[in-house]
Amino acid sequence: MKCDLHVHTVHSGMCTVPVLRHVCRESYTDPDELYETLKRRGMDLVTVTDHDSIDAAERLRRHADFFLSEEVTCTLPSGNEIHLGVYGIEERDHLALQQRRDDFYALIAYLRERSLFASVNHAFSALTGPRSLADFALFEEMGLALETRNGAIPEICNEAASAFAAGLPICAGSDAHTLHNAGLVWTEARASQNASEFLEALKQRCVSIGGAHGSYWKLTRDVLSIGVSAMVDNPLLTLSLPLLAFAPAVTLANFAKEHAFASQWTRRWVPEDPRVRNLA
Repeated sequence: MKCDLHVHTVHSGMCTVPVLRHVCRESYTDPDELYETLKRRGMDLVTVTDHDSIDAAERLRRHADFFLSEEVTCTLPSGNEIHLGVYGIEERDHLALQQRRDDFYALIAYLRERSLFASVNHAFSALTGPRSLADFALFEEMGLALETRNGAIPEICNEAASAFAAGLPICAGSDAHTLHNAGLVWTEARASQNASEFLEALKQRCVSIGGAHGSYWKLTRDVLSIGVSAMVDNPLLTLSLPLLAFAPAVTLANFAKEHAFASQWTRRWVPEDPRVRNLA
């Protein structure tokens, strides 16, 4: 069975970029349209990983092939932030995860108590801000899974995560904030017949991943698409239409930043972990 384990809908909240956080959402994707797109692109199971929200489930729970998940924004002991994908949860888990997301050890204890599969998403990306060596050591110490293919970030970021994850559980997802990329990256558990078996395969590391890495062109298209959707949602924003002309330059700078971030942490981790030495 195939499942795109990282997708967003309109319920992911407002954009986290300064200024834009007041006027633009992370995604304008309708849950039903997302479901239909994922099924059309060959996904056997469907889940949604909105930021700190499970509101999309209200529309999707009627589907037998849907299971509940979310992307939890949590704070590490270093003070740095990560996005943790947590899969196969119940509504009560959502409340508990949100209560513990600023206490990392309490969060991990809860995940273990409930036997929930959790992955560090885009670990070698600058999307959630800075990292420290202690952060990466903690990922390994806690035995967290790694998202080793994210369809929204450059290949170098995914390859670094893949090398770091040797021996750890893995997963993959498109990180689609628009419908363009939904279902184009996936995690597959061939022997599973339902969501429960799929989740167990994730825990047992009996999965494979597939799909395309992110690219400058994909990122630029998504930024422009979200910008247009924001203007449709709020017509007053059409006054800022000329600013969209700068989107390609902004996404180019972001792409360069991602390459630099992944290279930096690959090099810094080399003395600590020979698994990533070949990527330095």
